[in-house]
Amino acid sequence: MSDSMKDDSVDDAQRRRLLAMLPWLALAGSACAQDAAQVQPQAYRVSLDNDQMRVLDFVSRPGMGVCGSGVHSHPAHLTVSITDCRARETIDGKDYMRDCKAGFVFWSPAVTHETENLSGREARALIVELKSPPPAKA
Repeated sequence: MSDSMKDDSVDDAQRRRLLAMLPWLALAGSACAQDAAQVQPQAYRVSLDNDQMRVLDFVSRPGMGVCGSGVHSHPAHLTVSITDCRARETIDGKDYMRDCKAGFVFWSPAVTHETENLSGREARALIVELKSPPPAKA
């Protein structure tokens, strides 16, 4: 076997190992998803930040994320829609459509997702992220 053939087989073996690692790299990228306010700080205003919670006032333009652009994470949180909004939410590669009317309130456990404002107009929401469970009652 010529040296050039040996080099090609090594390259193919390396290529196969790298391709086998791609799913793991994708999972690692999801696990390292960023804080929503860090992903898109120009769209957030932190209204309150204390030991128990952080309240984010978020404004989204059409085509932007409804609560941040790109894959990002939230701890358990309460969302209050300030305006009507139609959004696509992608969680673990699955798309979900959500129609929210102004005043709509919903609870979500901790989530890593991506969202998109499909409304064709600005959308606004308050996101109340919990930092720790409330203290136990005596």
